[in-house]
Amino acid sequence: MADNVTSLFRSTAAHSPSMAALTRESDGAGPVDFCIPCNPYFPTPAMFEDMAGRLRDIITYYPSSADTITAELCSLLRLPPQCVAMGNGSTELITWIDHLLVRESLAVPVPTFGRWTDQPMETGKRVDMFPLQEAGGFALDLAQYAEFIRARGTRVAVICNPNNPDGGFLHKHAIVQFMDAMADLDLVVIDESFLEFADAENEPSVVQEAMLRPNVIVLRSLGKNFGLHGIRFGYLVANPALAGRVRSMLPKWNLNSFAEHVVFMLKEHGAEYAQSLHQVRRDRMDMSGQLSSLPGLTVYPSQGNFLFVRLPVGAEGTVVRDRMLTEHRILVRECGNKIGSSSRFLRLVVRPQVDVRRLVSGLEQVLYGTSRKGAAVPGQATGTGYSSGTAAVDRLVSQTNGSGTRGLAAQAAGAGAPGLAAAPTTGTGMPLPAAAPAPAAGAGGGMPVPAAASVVVGVPQPVAQPVAQPVAQPVPQFVPQPMPQPVPQQVPEPVPQPAQPLAPVAQTAQAPMPAAAAYPAPAQVPPPPAGLTPPGVPARGGLTAAQVRGTDGLSAAPATGWPGPQTAWPDAAGMGQAG
Repeated sequence: MADNVTSLFRSTAAHSPSMAALTRESDGAGPVDFCIPCNPYFPTPAMFEDMAGRLRDIITYYPSSADTITAELCSLLRLPPQCVAMGNGSTELITWIDHLLVRESLAVPVPTFGRWTDQPMETGKRVDMFPLQEAGGFALDLAQYAEFIRARGTRVAVICNPNNPDGGFLHKHAIVQFMDAMADLDLVVIDESFLEFADAENEPSVVQEAMLRPNVIVLRSLGKNFGLHGIRFGYLVANPALAGRVRSMLPKWNLNSFAEHVVFMLKEHGAEYAQSLHQVRRDRMDMSGQLSSLPGLTVYPSQGNFLFVRLPVGAEGTVVRDRMLTEHRILVRECGNKIGSSSRFLRLVVRPQVDVRRLVSGLEQVLYGTSRKGAAVPGQATGTGYSSGTAAVDRLVSQTNGSGTRGLAAQAAGAGAPGLAAAPTTGTGMPLPAAAPAPAAGAGGGMPVPAAASVVVGVPQPVAQPVAQPVAQPVPQFVPQPMPQPVPQQVPEPVPQPAQPLAPVAQTAQAPMPAAAAYPAPAQVPPPPAGLTPPGVPARGGLTAAQVRGTDGLSAAPATGWPGPQTAWPDAAGMGQAG
């Protein structure tokens, strides 16, 4: 493998070669996988034995229709089948969302999951990329994101919660306010593929709220949290019209027999599943502590089943990746090919402690020179010994972060500055391209036009005029409502953290709730009714909660076919009582 490792990474269309390819190159023994974000504790050994015993029948015969498999999953998650569409992995659903519902433009914070940028670009859409700042711990400020969307005139907005690769998390009430403020967009997508690993909130999912709104889709993964990436299954939740539109385009047998077998056996293993999530959360805390002890390594807080880390100054991610694989048989995710990231960053999947000790030992030898090939961080004390690629990235970082964002904001507002204002070398972050004017509505071309929209919260800033649009419905203001009081012992209040410069362990992963003045407020537009949609009143084009759940609104939804409390199966938000 040592001679072929670089070519393996260069020859694949994905970010890393498949485990099958790596196994073939290493005479049948694959590496320890810190790359693919998979639950290591589920399925249980007994479940694997059950699948192995039924393997012949599973791969011999056709599966049931997707409607049958979807109905079983919905009975488990207590979701109405008319609001759900199951796909052959979340990537299939992203593809159909793009083809059916993204007309001209899509906004997404970066770095994030690559299909949210690549898929719409492949079909000629404009992708407006909102840069997450390293100096802010890659936290997403929803007020600035909303202002960016208004300035660009974007028609579709995407939020990944938690975000991949940094694991940043947004509380439910903030996302619901954002969804309501963006009610005039064609579509708002909340990608909750990693939400079941979060423990910052008891019920963080917005699936129930999505079913009541006409333009919201929530995307959920099954392969990641069930530890079965190879099966390729996931689902989306939306109001019946949206879900039905996607479902009508999917092939009748888009789900395979393995997916059917797993879905139908899940109801017997709810307790084990909840315990697996609980163990991953514990391992995440332990792994973060061990990694943060390495000199010069920055570990960002995460609510996913992975950790985003910045390598010490002078370390090149591709070199670290290749040496970890060839010298220690450990596969890591180097993030240099992620838009908004660089080769200074790795994403490391949470694994059991025995594997983490092996990872930390390998990183120590590769980074600090205790192996025969020497250190990957030459001149660590003086900061010298950069590779050319890392030095170039750091120069771009110093020009576009910190005070440099003010120059970008001025340029976006039409200042016409030919270049970027120089910024202090402190407060490094991702390189941001210069802002470019947005094409007129309906114009062709699929090249993304990243535009910086980083402004100081609460300080008036000039912004670019929105792209001219045809006469449309009034745009609601994004005015955050007072944070709802949590139910005791249910939704803990987040503990505010003081703003601090980045340290080896970043101090915060969440942006504070911004002041009302920070949200975009288009002139001469009447404000929407205060507060969220009242119970029993449908959102525009949506259904009431009673209509969606098939009840009269006064009594609880029927639990027919549901496993009893003794199974401890988590609800649709993915949160059991064991976490």
